[in-house]
Amino acid sequence: MPKHGKKYRNAVGDRDVTVRVDVEEGVKAAVAAAFAKFDETVDVAINLGVDPKYSDQMIRGAVSLPNGLGKDVRVAVFCKGEKENEAKEAGADFYGSDDLVEKIQSGWLDFDKAVATPDMMAVVGKIGRVLGPRGLMPNAKTGTVTMDVAKAVSELKAGKVEFKVDKAGVLHAPIGKVSFGPDKLLENLKALLDTVMRMKPSSAKGTYMKALAVSSTMGPGVKIDPLTVRKFLEA
Repeated sequence: MPKHGKKYRNAVGDRDVTVRVDVEEGVKAAVAAAFAKFDETVDVAINLGVDPKYSDQMIRGAVSLPNGLGKDVRVAVFCKGEKENEAKEAGADFYGSDDLVEKIQSGWLDFDKAVATPDMMAVVGKIGRVLGPRGLMPNAKTGTVTMDVAKAVSELKAGKVEFKVDKAGVLHAPIGKVSFGPDKLLENLKALLDTVMRMKPSSAKGTYMKALAVSSTMGPGVKIDPLTVRKFLEA
C-alpha cells in the first residue's frame, strides 16, 4: 500500500474514497480537496468498455472546452509559403518547414501542441519517433493535420483538448484549473463527456462508460457513478 503525506490525508478527511458520487458532487469534492500552493489542474480519467487493439474501437479525438484550460499553449506549425503568414497571424508561437524539423532533430521541443499541413506530413514523419511518444504528432483525427491552419491554431490556443484511450481502455484528459471553480469545470467536463459518448463504437459490447474519476494534480481522486453521466448530460 502506498503511503500518502499528511496534506493528502487531510484532504481526504473522513470521506470514503470507495464511494461513487454524482458528477456535480464529484467535481466539487475534487476542487475542495486541492491543497497545493499552485493552481492545480483538474483531470478526469474514464475507463471505457472498448478494446483499443481493434482499430474500430480506438477512441481518439479532440474537443474545444468552453472555458479553455487556463494555461498558455505554445503551438508549433509545420507549413510553408503563405501558410507561414497564416500561422503567424493566428498566433502560432513557432512555424516553418524543413528548418523547424531540423531544429527538433537537434533536441529542441519547447512547444505543447503541433499542427501540420497535409503536404508537410512526409517531412514531419522524419521526427515521428520524437513527437509520437510525447503526444506531439499532428493527426487528422484531432484536427491538427489541416490546411485551415488559422482555425487549428486558434482552437488549440483557446483550450482544445486532444484525447486517446491507452492500452487498458482508459482515457485521461485535463478539464481546467482549480481556480475555475466547480461551475466552469462542470461545463468543460460536459463538453468532454458529450464528445466521448457520441464516439461510442458500434462494435463495443457491454457497458461503454465503466468508471470515471476526477482529481486535482496533487489531490485525491473522487470516484463518480457512471450511471449519473446521462442525467448530467441531459440537464
